[in-house]
Amino acid sequence: MAPIAVGDAIPDGTLAYFDEQDQLQQVSVHSLAAGKKAVLFAVPGAFTPTCSLKHVPGFIENAELLKSKGVDEILCLSDGSAKYTHALGLELDLSEKGLGTRSRRFALLVEDLKVKAANIESGGEFTVSGADEILKAL
Repeated sequence: MAPIAVGDAIPDGTLAYFDEQDQLQQVSVHSLAAGKKAVLFAVPGAFTPTCSLKHVPGFIENAELLKSKGVDEILCLSDGSAKYTHALGLELDLSEKGLGTRSRRFALLVEDLKVKAANIESGGEFTVSGADEILKAL
């Protein structure tokens, strides 16, 4: 499958998260992004060094600035099953490291479900998918 690209519509999918009461919730990607400007960024694995020390903190530190530039939603994807990652065409095979199929590191700027910027890393790099690069695209 070809990787998602600028101009493509993001696929729908069901994401899960734990709410403030530690209850598992499910939500569709389209319900979060339809009619909105959203950033969807992904990390290959929760709590891996680059993810937890650089990628995620960059979006947390720049959340207010992103919102001041019109971003309604900032969504972080850590897709252990790679189901949504596959729908995006952004799988990364980390079997040799014992992690199986994961998501490539990326950041998408999406407006009403259409990709406006697709910052997709090669391998395990962290050069184009940070919050600073999304800010440049706004």
